[in-house]
Amino acid sequence: MIYISELKEYEGKEIDLKGWVINSRSSKGIEFLVLRDGTGFLQCVVDEQTAGQEAYETACKLTQESSVEMSGKVVKDDRQIGGYELQVTKLKILHLNNDNYPISNKSHGVEFLMNNRHLWLRSKRQWAIMRVRNNIIYAIHNFFQKQGFVQMDAPIFTGNAVEGTTTLFATEFYDRPAYLTQSGQLYGEAMAMAMGRIYTFGPTFRAEKSKTRRHLSEFWMIEPEMAFFDNEMNMDLIENFIKSVVDEVMQKSKYELEILERNTEILKTVVSDRFPRITYDEAVDILHGKKPVNGITSIELLEKDKMELEEKINQIKIEIEERENLIADTNLKQSKRNFIINKLDVLKNDLKDLEEKLSHIPEYLKSAKEFRYGDDFGGADETVLTRMFSLPIMVFNWPKEVKAFYMKRDEKNDNLVKGVDVLAPEGFGEIVGGSQRETDLDVLIQRIKEHNLPMEVFSWYLDLRKFGSVPHSGFGLGLERFVSWITNTKHIRETIPFPRMYGRLNP
Repeated sequence: MIYISELKEYEGKEIDLKGWVINSRSSKGIEFLVLRDGTGFLQCVVDEQTAGQEAYETACKLTQESSVEMSGKVVKDDRQIGGYELQVTKLKILHLNNDNYPISNKSHGVEFLMNNRHLWLRSKRQWAIMRVRNNIIYAIHNFFQKQGFVQMDAPIFTGNAVEGTTTLFATEFYDRPAYLTQSGQLYGEAMAMAMGRIYTFGPTFRAEKSKTRRHLSEFWMIEPEMAFFDNEMNMDLIENFIKSVVDEVMQKSKYELEILERNTEILKTVVSDRFPRITYDEAVDILHGKKPVNGITSIELLEKDKMELEEKINQIKIEIEERENLIADTNLKQSKRNFIINKLDVLKNDLKDLEEKLSHIPEYLKSAKEFRYGDDFGGADETVLTRMFSLPIMVFNWPKEVKAFYMKRDEKNDNLVKGVDVLAPEGFGEIVGGSQRETDLDVLIQRIKEHNLPMEVFSWYLDLRKFGSVPHSGFGLGLERFVSWITNTKHIRETIPFPRMYGRLNP
């Protein structure tokens, strides 16, 4: 069986294809069909003169999402999707869709699309995001396997919390209380003591009642754990890991990133330039506008952003008014009118995006000016910080109050832990959280008590400090947040096939 992704190997040859029709248009005895087969998209030309009357009439019957089998000649055409088209000679309908397909080319509301997620996945944009997700997953495995890591699996049912008890999904395990895992990290530490360097890759769950664009209740985590690593080595690994994955995905996903209209210049700098590393204290000074970056403070940059957005909004409003006046002309040709209407739709969407960005500036300014030292960074804080840099930034040495019990304290300052968060640029925020782990048994027991966690469920974890304790570190990367950043997807719900979030359990 031949697939659209393989067409370059069949240029000038007759082939058979199977797929679904996503769009069609007619022009004087010619039917233009856009076919998808899961590997790509292809324009197929059914000319009555060459394909014959029967094939042409069959093509004219086709509706959106009808499935077909066709034969034809592969012709190189750089103007078309993927650079090729099929000149059809035979056409057979496998299933004619007689119902109105729910998802048309017109704009749909978010709730409607979420309720039809099983069908929304077929759209070109969603197809591209899922393909990039797949390539990211492959690149992640590729990196760790080449580095000599062993993939191991942590349990999904656990008897203990990892990050705290407030975001646990409670369940029952053979008449015993149990929880859906928040992280595989604690088990990863045990496995690293056996294998040296391991990584887990599996689903994790957080019961946060949040509907923000950054939150899912079920998501996938990549969690490496390395024996004999301090936090400096941990940060080096994180940076090399992100660079490697981004580089491989850019090579393998050029077509998909083009569909998504992703500006890849930023991704290129991620691969080539060193990530800025700043302490939590430095990050707070940057937020407050006390520490400039590249000669400008956060407050100054936000004010500049505000002025530029206001100017762009005014320009678009003027252009919209001009084009609306043009289509009021009753003598305007229909083709010209349609062109202007389509351009108006683009301008109005651009206006909406710009106005939304402008509406957030006061929140960002408030966050920058009023952030309290010792707090964790929220979404607005992360957006301000990442606006100051064109690369992912690594924030390390965090206040102990905002980090987990297992993080190693800084020997020079017991109020800080050797943790690191990686914040993605362009406002995407935290994509990685990691740390050096506490190795002292007595200290760890005290930390568990301070966090009011049940000591008995951590007895096995404490054994790791009794028998051959060594310095070790690790981190976790949220796959969906990473996909969101790479694809420049605004809402994380689009980065997983079937999102599970607060208020969403179906389809």
